[in-house]
Formats: sequence, structure tokens, C-alpha cells
Amino acid sequence: MRALLVVNPAATTTSARVREVISTALSSDLKLEVATTEYRGHARDLARRAAEGGEVGLVVALGGDGTVNEVVNGLLHHGPDPDTLPQLAVVPGGSTNVFARALGLPNDPVEATGALLDALRAESSRTVGLGLVSGTPGSEDEGVPPRWFTFCAGLGFDAGVVGRVEQQRELGKRSTHSLYLRQVARQFLSDPHRRHGTITLERPDEDPVTGLTLAIICNTSPWTYLGNKPVYASPEASFDTALDLLSVTKMSALSATRYATQLIRSTPERGPHGKNAVTLHDLTEFTLQSQAALPFQVDGDHLGLRTSATFTGVRRALRVIV
Repeated sequence: MRALLVVNPAATTTSARVREVISTALSSDLKLEVATTEYRGHARDLARRAAEGGEVGLVVALGGDGTVNEVVNGLLHHGPDPDTLPQLAVVPGGSTNVFARALGLPNDPVEATGALLDALRAESSRTVGLGLVSGTPGSEDEGVPPRWFTFCAGLGFDAGVVGRVEQQRELGKRSTHSLYLRQVARQFLSDPHRRHGTITLERPDEDPVTGLTLAIICNTSPWTYLGNKPVYASPEASFDTALDLLSVTKMSALSATRYATQLIRSTPERGPHGKNAVTLHDLTEFTLQSQAALPFQVDGDHLGLRTSATFTGVRRALRVIV
């Protein structure tokens, strides 16, 4: 099979030597071309060209969740078609690697390469559903380009944390779990909307849900990882269903502590819950509208401030080697 390996040289947990080992191993079973990303969005452009060229049967993303997201958006630039588009494979190289781990891959890149080769030889793959977020018609964000996501998106608090982490990384800080936890505390103390929610959830044929302080949209479970510990915001979320939503209507110090504790203690059977929690499963289409511009993130990539976003859960969007 002809394949393209898209390599992010800035990936957190790989070195040049490890990347060379991985490409050599893949070359033993594939007619492999290796491309190294040089700018933000380059992985998307490389994957799009591979999909449009019609000769590449597999695109392998070597990097973190951001690299995977770019590759997916390149592959699906003209829309989903799992029967004719190149298949996707992932070798985790980031600090968290939620998508790869949710697929059941080892978090070590060399071990994951071995698992990928085993899957290729066994012709083992699965078709996964994805999320799509686009600008809401009639809103000031109407012209925002659509964006596919593999495991999560967020409007409000969690996106603010992601933005703070990105700022720290630009200052040279390493992406560690302690860095994330510090930014969670800082975001909580500085968030002006945590007591009085500005977000409204709108669904076809349903009454609006108002006064939401944050919204976490999950395409799979777990939502993220703290080290090796999975965190389940929406335990029922799955690559085989549409989208799940977790939101809260109040975030005082007491309630925030309670929900943070529930997240840390969450299991595949039970996530955050309570009278102020809004949990919804298998949503095909919905819109989030906010009275104030709030931070927005997709697959851990901070995309600035948004006042609205329309989400679609697309089943059978992409075929993945696993």
C-alpha cells in the first residue's frame, strides 16, 4: 500500500531518533513517503493533497492530537467518504494523545507502531464517527470555516484553560499535567461568567436550555487523561454514536470543587452529575449561543473567542487502522 507519514517534528514525546525508527519500521510494510510539517496547518494541507491525488491509500499521523486533527481535516476537506478516501492511522507523539488512546493504541510511539503494523497485516480497521462544528447561520460567526474534531470541543471554561496552556507553551513551558492543573485554577479565579452562565443550547424540536456556564462536547470517551488516568466527562460518548454534551448551570467554588472531584473519580459507568449538571447523549445536531464571546477549542486547539457554534455528529465519517 502506498502511504504518507505526516511527521510533526515538534511533537512532545518523540525525538529525531524515534521518528527515524518509526519510519523505517513502517517502510518495511508500506511504500512510504515521509513529510515533515513546517507550519501550522501544514499537516492539513499534506493530507488534503494525498486525498485529492487518489494514489495514497493510507495517511499516518505522527504527532499529538493537534496533528491528528489537522490530518483529519485535510482528508475530509470535501466531506466524508470512508469507502474511497485514504485510511487514517495514528502514532501518538504528543503529551496526551486522547484520540489514539481512545482507539486502544499504546501511548508509547514505538509500541503503537508495532500495533499499527499488526493491524495492517491483519487488515484490521474500523469506521469512526466524528464531530463537525461550523459557524451558525445568521450569527457574527457565520463565516467561520467548518472544522472536524475527533474527540472533543469546548466553549467557555475548558477552552479558556486550553488557551492559557498554549500561552505558557509559547513562553517555553513544557506541556505537563501540573501545568494544566495550574491553569485550571487560574481560569477559575479569573472567569467572569462562571456564576451567571451566558450559553444557550438550542436543539431541533426541543426547548432551549439557558444559563449554561460551559459546554464540553465529546465524540468519544474518555474526555482526556491525567497522566495515565482517564477522565470521563461523558461516559456514554462513543465513536459509534453522535455527540454527547456536558454542561453546568452554576459554578461556584463549592460546585466547581464537587464537579472537579467527580471528574477525577469518574469511571466508564459514571461521570459528573447533580442538579446543576446538564448531560445529553447522542446528539446529531445542536447550536450553542452565548451572550458574551467565550474561549473556544477543538481537540485541544484554542481557536479564539466565539459567540456561537453549530455542531453535527457524523456517523461513519472516516476509516481508521486499528
